Amino acid sequence: MSESKKSAIFAGTAVLLALLAWLTTPKPATPDVFLEKGEPFFPEFTNPNDATSLEVKTFDEETAEAKPFKVVNHNGLWTIPSEHDYPADGKDRLAKTAAGVIGIKKDDISTDNVSDYEACGVIDPLDEGATSLKGRGKRITIRGKNDQILADLILGKEVPDRKGFHYVRLPDQKRVYVSKVDLDISTDFNDWIEKDLLEVDRAAIDKVVLRDYSIDERTYAVDQRDTVNLENSGGSWKMKKVPPGKEIDTSVMSSMLGALDDLKIVGVRPKPAGLSEQLTRSGEGMEISQSDLLSLQSAGYYFARNGALLSNEGEVEVGTRDGVLYTLRFGEIVSGQGEGSSGASASAQNGKTGAGENRYLFITTEFDPSGIPEPPKPANMDFQKKAQSDLTDADKKNKELDEAHEAWEKRMKDGKKKVDDLNARFAKWYYVIPADAYSKVHLNRAGLLKPKTS
Repeated sequence: MSESKKSAIFAGTAVLLALLAWLTTPKPATPDVFLEKGEPFFPEFTNPNDATSLEVKTFDEETAEAKPFKVVNHNGLWTIPSEHDYPADGKDRLAKTAAGVIGIKKDDISTDNVSDYEACGVIDPLDEGATSLKGRGKRITIRGKNDQILADLILGKEVPDRKGFHYVRLPDQKRVYVSKVDLDISTDFNDWIEKDLLEVDRAAIDKVVLRDYSIDERTYAVDQRDTVNLENSGGSWKMKKVPPGKEIDTSVMSSMLGALDDLKIVGVRPKPAGLSEQLTRSGEGMEISQSDLLSLQSAGYYFARNGALLSNEGEVEVGTRDGVLYTLRFGEIVSGQGEGSSGASASAQNGKTGAGENRYLFITTEFDPSGIPEPPKPANMDFQKKAQSDLTDADKKNKELDEAHEAWEKRMKDGKKKVDDLNARFAKWYYVIPADAYSKVHLNRAGLLKPKTS
């Protein structure tokens, strides 16, 4: 074998051995933090409008119970199951929340140690095996069509000295991440509902009647204490039968009007289906079953001998310029244990009573055309057959009368439709109002007056 051939063989063998050594030498592992950094938690969830439900579970350390809040879409109608399927105005809010979840990425790895969960606040609120009541996170679950889970994570505490960054963990994984989180997740009932409950503008209110009475729940006797009539005349409120030396307290009056314009509720209770159906029939007679009567009485409402519906804490009538007449009837203190925002206040749930409890509110409306007088009709409609240049003064006058009458007819039609729409919404629910709203609206003559200033 020639020397050149030997050299070639040795060289080839050396290259082969070097390649084999490189292939078999252990390589340093790339840390997971570099592999995962910047990755989304749910890469297949990219369209926030795919979300059809949002469930948020928090943990109450005092009661050691998980508290669920859910918004769901049933055949195009958004409802809140935990609030007796009350309608939710939540599509936009849900889409924003979903977009926020889509935007969460794995910025850093914090720990794989289960013992760190409490400090990070990422213990699953549903974990019955966890011994600590502290350190429970907020579990957020978003579903799409056919109840498919699009996202499911546990949002923990904010990372110290890193504003906007939170500890995040997936429920079925041990690893805890650090992620920048931009989410507006609310479990407040009022954040998910139509906030304009009465759909009334305080500037449109021109009449308020306070019916100050109560009912003896044992004998059903009515204690008619007073009726206060208030009217808005030229922007100034007037009261009938003002005692000498007294005048309307404008600040109290303004507070009441503001509370009516922005009436807050903290929950709802469904009325019996039969009662709700009866109440949607504006202007028709009602046939109330015994079970419906018991439902009404449990909430503090009774029928008088003349068929009028009364409440055990009086009522307020509110009239508007568009002919809508609201009646707000104040019922019993809401009682109940552990029923979420629809339940009683803490004091009532603890068996106490006082001035701070939530209270039932029963709302109805009717159309009152007395404040919308009918204008005169035109003497004839001859102007319709003439060109504008051929109109006589009488024709022009008749045309003006016709336009005014058409505007009146539209106001009447709109007012009646609004009443029908409102009654259809109010008929299904007993509303639950907080103590501060009750105190601002539930007034009597003495509460509205102050010493007259000279």
